[in-house]
Amino acid sequence: MGDPAGVGPELAAAAWALRDAERLPPFFVVGSARVVEEAARRRGITAPVCAIKTPDEVAECFDGALPVLGLAELPYTPGEPDDAGASLALDALATATGLVRSGAASALVTGPIAKSRLARVGFDHPGQTEFVAQACGISPENAVMMLAGPSLKVVPITVHVSLRAVPDMLTTELIRSRAAIAASGLSRDYGIASPRLAVAGLNPHAGEDGRMGSEDHDIVAPAVAALRAAGIDAFGPLPPDTMFHAEAREGYDVAICMYHDQALIPMKALDFDAGVNVTLGLPIIRTSPDHGTAFGIAGSAKARVGPTIAALRMAGECAARRALA
Repeated sequence: MGDPAGVGPELAAAAWALRDAERLPPFFVVGSARVVEEAARRRGITAPVCAIKTPDEVAECFDGALPVLGLAELPYTPGEPDDAGASLALDALATATGLVRSGAASALVTGPIAKSRLARVGFDHPGQTEFVAQACGISPENAVMMLAGPSLKVVPITVHVSLRAVPDMLTTELIRSRAAIAASGLSRDYGIASPRLAVAGLNPHAGEDGRMGSEDHDIVAPAVAALRAAGIDAFGPLPPDTMFHAEAREGYDVAICMYHDQALIPMKALDFDAGVNVTLGLPIIRTSPDHGTAFGIAGSAKARVGPTIAALRMAGECAARRALA
């Protein structure tokens, strides 16, 4: 559910209300039935809640009500996060992750949280990605973030760090390992037999033979060579400013980018309402809407449901592919 004071509860209800029109797979919410029901009412949508105790009950009630596996009941206070809500968000994340790991559910879609609030109740991870990775026995360094939309898929090699720190963090092995995880994830969960990886350069014009920095020649190019030696269809480093127009995008399946904004600016420009945050490298499927808690508009019916629908749909599609593998 994410933080109960954020937009997660109302967007889960709004997505359920559009389940038929959007052809969504059956899903259930882990969190608070009271919060979800009141969030739906405040949004002005009809979304009756069905309290469940196990995922086995979802099929029986999903057509007529939104199933909610309740852990605690809190008053609905949109835009007013507190420690009780943070504790519920953390419990919901842990419970939902366990259900997917056990096979009781086929995929995990995480609602937005407030990391500063979670830290007050004992959460010591940078974010939900790292929490889920550790719960799955995976090193956080091997959990790779991909942003995926209808027009573009991107993987940032470095994520939430300052631009000043990026060159010192980049290594040939870091680029190679994360790009290889991305290739494996595209093959396993997206049905792309031989993924094509376009690797962006760090510097303008991909360094222009060292005139604008040596990183592309000394760090990025060897990573591309190592990927190709491993049988992965990777090419680059490419000038970043010519990678994202329509004709260029037809030539690859994912863009491997060197830093956060190099990846997310084109992604959000092209697929702002349909972008999904996907964690690759895990034994489970995990997606998330690509936005935060939006406390400032929670409960006002202004939050767009598109990213939540996209995250649910993509989770279902990936789960279906794994089931057939």
